[in-house]
Amino acid sequence: MATTQHQRAPGGGQPPGPPVRVPFPVVDEVARHCAQDAEPSTVHIEIHLPGRVDEERLRSAFAAALARHPRALMRERPRGPLARRYEWELTEHPDTDPVSFPPCAPGALERARAGALDRAPALTASPPLRLDVVREPDREGCVLLFTVHHTALDGPACLRLAATAAEIYSDSPAPPSPAPARPDAAPLPRQARTPALARPAQVAPGSPGPAPVPGNAMLLAELPVPRRESGAPYTVNDQLMVATALTVSDWNRAQGAPGADRRPLRITMPVDDRTRGPEMPIGNGTRLVEVGFAAAELTPGTDVAALLRTTAERTRALKAQPRPQLGHGAGLLTVPLLPVATRAALTRGLRVAAGPWTSTTLLSNIGRIPYPLDFGDAGRATAVWFSAPARMPRGLTFTTASTGGRLHLALRWSRTLLGERDGARLLDLFTRHLAATSSEAI
Repeated sequence: MATTQHQRAPGGGQPPGPPVRVPFPVVDEVARHCAQDAEPSTVHIEIHLPGRVDEERLRSAFAAALARHPRALMRERPRGPLARRYEWELTEHPDTDPVSFPPCAPGALERARAGALDRAPALTASPPLRLDVVREPDREGCVLLFTVHHTALDGPACLRLAATAAEIYSDSPAPPSPAPARPDAAPLPRQARTPALARPAQVAPGSPGPAPVPGNAMLLAELPVPRRESGAPYTVNDQLMVATALTVSDWNRAQGAPGADRRPLRITMPVDDRTRGPEMPIGNGTRLVEVGFAAAELTPGTDVAALLRTTAERTRALKAQPRPQLGHGAGLLTVPLLPVATRAALTRGLRVAAGPWTSTTLLSNIGRIPYPLDFGDAGRATAVWFSAPARMPRGLTFTTASTGGRLHLALRWSRTLLGERDGARLLDLFTRHLAATSSEAI
């Protein structure tokens, strides 16, 4: 998604022309069609710093970061009832100040986390994100907590904004970031031997309570990065994928889910091929692939080493295969032949109809954070957590990132599917299965 500059009227003293209009890309439009207040589509990011930032310096640095990445300064353009496209307007400056400093008080971080899951930033005001700088009296340092509207931006794009703000705040440009490694062209993945149209297993319901409140809940954990032998044919991402599959399989079996020992699992995995440098395209830039597992591969006592090798073959081939971001069918839903309101109703209807064939869960592994996130006298980031939306029918997502040799995991789930105790149990299962992928355990 290329960065677009504002059009200016000729003459230095003349006011700028109308905002540049950018039609919604396919990913943005499908997300906009399916937006709902009950389960806001937000990405939550929190960056933990050992010290506390200066309020005015941070506001200034973040404003300058937005100016360097003007594609983030967008708002949804008003449209008529017969409009055939959603459009972004790129604004010269933020419509509202996205940075806030809530009062330093006990429980401030939990309240900020809840707000990130329950309240999406408005799409009608630029930029479609919030940054809360959270401080608590009994906690050293501070937390930069971002809430991003996923219709407009994804987590890696927002992290690029944060990295630019850190460079400006500390006045120390970061070293160049390497581009993500992309595997060589590979044959189609050796997926699990299941019928092409087989319905995948869904996450079995837990105990959300007699009257669950709509929306998402979340549990964060810090875990050791699983070890690998030098030259191992699989990556940490493959270890996370295997741990996720075994966790959901065990959970479904324990819950007595129908077909738990027969239905395959399909795990959605975002793949990001963008450069991580200052020229990184801002927006929704990942493409989604699905990694399949047969039920027979996930039985108790499975050969974890063999499953890791098989999973590595699948993920490596899927990453190497060119594919539209949401697959080939999504583009047909966004062809502007009908008014956007009609296409929105059609898309929502198809989403409901396709619910039983939706992938089991989503694993989004950001990997090692590629930026120092050095905020000068406030220090470098000691931990970075992300969480991806967990709307039904999936209802559960796993998001991971690593900083300082530690793995930061966010479990996020729909409160209509799971309760707090269910989240804790899933975390226990994931922790155990991830440890089983370590080279010491194989």
